[in-house]
Amino acid sequence: MIETARQRLIFALDVDCPRAAEYWVEQLHEKVGLFKIGKQLFTRCGPEIVRGVRKRGGKVFLDLKFHDIPHTVARATVEACRLGVRMVNVHALGGAAMMREAVAAVAECCRAEKLDRPLLLAVTILTSSDQQTLSEIGLQRPVDEMVVRLARLAREAGMDGVVASPWEVPLIRRACGREFVIVTPGVRPAFAAVDDQKRIATPAAALVAGADYLVIGRPIARAADPQWAAAAILEEMVAALDGDARG
Repeated sequence: MIETARQRLIFALDVDCPRAAEYWVEQLHEKVGLFKIGKQLFTRCGPEIVRGVRKRGGKVFLDLKFHDIPHTVARATVEACRLGVRMVNVHALGGAAMMREAVAAVAECCRAEKLDRPLLLAVTILTSSDQQTLSEIGLQRPVDEMVVRLARLAREAGMDGVVASPWEVPLIRRACGREFVIVTPGVRPAFAAVDDQKRIATPAAALVAGADYLVIGRPIARAADPQWAAAAILEEMVAALDGDARG
């Protein structure tokens, strides 16, 4: 069960240089299943950081949240495939046509170049957003309603899953089924600060709700003993998975 938990834990490499990224990969490659590379690190280091993490044995979730015209997003997603990432995401708010074109382009590229197809994920509503945030940009529907609407749109477009807060996981499960992948940020163990996240849950609560993967960064990186923090999170995940299996 510990290996199952490890494969479902994603560490956010929210650092600004390759040396720091290499440090965390060396420290945590036995504790986590994937390393999330976001905009800061990718903008600083470029595709070489993906290759570097993979060279050191880490699987990569490329978290760049592509959101542009369909052709541009499709070509960018294809390049992510060529880097050998395990997951890559786009913004569901980009619309069905954008997501469908990305799905089709990835399928064609992976077939033609004999590449392993990554999981294609759509971001719903950011975990730092709440109802006030949506109102400010003219979206008057409730957050949970918007998340489910976007998740359904992503599924219909052929995406493998979504990135969504733990609060909406049960709703997405009911709307999109068991096979639809849910990657959940906004996960905060009891010993960690909330930081800038608004729709959060503990690792155990997120898994019990139905999340497939948990994204955790600062609660590990800022801990006095990051190895202990990662191990404690895994223990909590194992207990939740074990209880779910028995139930």
